[in-house]
Amino acid sequence: MQAAKNKMNNVKSKITAAGFTLLEVILVLFLMSLILGLSTVFFANILPSSRLNATAREMSAAIRYARHLAVINGEKQTMTINLDSRYYSIEGSAQKKIPSGITLKVIDPLLGEVRTGDYLLIFNATGAMEGGTIVLSTEKKTLSIQLDPIVGAAVIR
Repeated sequence: MQAAKNKMNNVKSKITAAGFTLLEVILVLFLMSLILGLSTVFFANILPSSRLNATAREMSAAIRYARHLAVINGEKQTMTINLDSRYYSIEGSAQKKIPSGITLKVIDPLLGEVRTGDYLLIFNATGAMEGGTIVLSTEKKTLSIQLDPIVGAAVIR
């Protein structure tokens, strides 16, 4: 009988020792909400930067595509950048919108800084191109797409 009572006391002590206290649960919930709040702020700051990077990559790819079209077809190809309506397109294809929050300007070797109107990038059948440096920026970051008129390369810096 005594052995049964000792066994019962051991089971009771094990049952009461299991689980978390209210203080532990509150502390864990507080830490989880703190981490969640900080990560939200972090990702909110990263989003405009990634949108800027994606836009620069897309524009650079469109420039390379227009150059390849000119070389393959053996005829001049034009890419239009509309600085007022904030879109760009290759002649004969759909327009691509530039996201809001991204400032756009072109630095032309002859005209200087261009911020309004249509700006044309011209690609010759030889692979050479005519145009300036395209500058994309947000409040915190600036990227430029530099065009090499002889080689026909578009480099993001």
